[in-house]
Amino acid sequence: MFDFDTPVNRKGTWCTQWDYVQDRFGIADLIPFTISDMDFKIAPCIEQALNQRISHGVLGYSRWNNQEYFEALSHWYLSQFSIPIDTNMTVYGPSVIYMVAKLINLWSHENESIVVHTPAYDAFYKAIIGNNRKVEACPLIKKDTNWLCDMDYLETLLGKEEVKILLLCSPHNPTGKVWSEQELKHMAQLCEKYHVKVISDEIHMDMIWQEKHLPWSQFGLNEWALLSSASKSFNIPALTGAYGFINCQETKEQYSQQLKAKDGLSSPAVLSLVATIAAYQQGSPWLKALKGYLRSNLDYVAEKLNTAFPQLKYTVPQSTYLAWIDLRALNLDEQKLQHQLIHHEKVAIMPGSTYGLEGKGFLRLNVGCSRSKVEVGVNAIINAINSIK
Repeated sequence: MFDFDTPVNRKGTWCTQWDYVQDRFGIADLIPFTISDMDFKIAPCIEQALNQRISHGVLGYSRWNNQEYFEALSHWYLSQFSIPIDTNMTVYGPSVIYMVAKLINLWSHENESIVVHTPAYDAFYKAIIGNNRKVEACPLIKKDTNWLCDMDYLETLLGKEEVKILLLCSPHNPTGKVWSEQELKHMAQLCEKYHVKVISDEIHMDMIWQEKHLPWSQFGLNEWALLSSASKSFNIPALTGAYGFINCQETKEQYSQQLKAKDGLSSPAVLSLVATIAAYQQGSPWLKALKGYLRSNLDYVAEKLNTAFPQLKYTVPQSTYLAWIDLRALNLDEQKLQHQLIHHEKVAIMPGSTYGLEGKGFLRLNVGCSRSKVEVGVNAIINAINSIK
């Protein structure tokens, strides 16, 4: 029913991944497998909804707190995760990372600390350090094919007086870890014990391959905020727009005050509302087909890499369309590998060190694209490794 195989030419569309690859990798015209958006066209139901709204001809100021939007959020969480949500907790923002930054400002002071599981999404570091806070790293431990959190060490960090927030990524980017019910309960208990507030970034919640996503709203015991967006799942980040649920009325009011009065963001992008409503009310069949395609891409990566280098024993992540490839068994020089990928294979693939010290020795390959493009990326990795071994 849906075509994910036919490549779409994104060049010349002001596309961050394709048109501005030189900004990060130093060379233009590389084939990119970088930031986490996809090369696929949007779902037909979203396209139809956008066309209908544009044909109306008026794009004036809008409001996000409307019944259709709330009903779409409620429908999605009930149909996908089997949980009801309290729409009275809802807040809106231009992006999840913006909302993370605002809550960091509300819930902590300068020079206080935020706990993050590492390796971590690089924007987390920027949001924390850019707001004059400190990162307390809680490294995830790879055991066989799983990523584990040392809960005793996490408790040590949460017990520090200067630690005010746990910034949780659920599911986790870049490892693809899906947090278990037991882990979420344990973290909630620790945060309650030490009066640490929780910001849970759940933007990848729809991209889980086997287990069902468990929203933090089911586990939080003290103050928390759950943040998400349809942007990753339905490939609409250029429209902007994210939402959150905040369980503390006072914080919700403070956040809204920051959004409107301090930052002057009183009207959302109306096309973002239209797209999100269409996605959450009608987009489930498209998303199901997409997930099947993405999982097949990840399986292909695993098969090709393990055939070429059996010692890698690479396995598909539990979630996300980001292949987090552990190359440490090959004892490669990351700089030499990147040089080979960029200058000889002509591809841009994110080095693991982008996500902190714990990412050294890894690559993050975005497979949110046609199979033919994935084949180019995997072959480039294999060729680059063989060239420098």
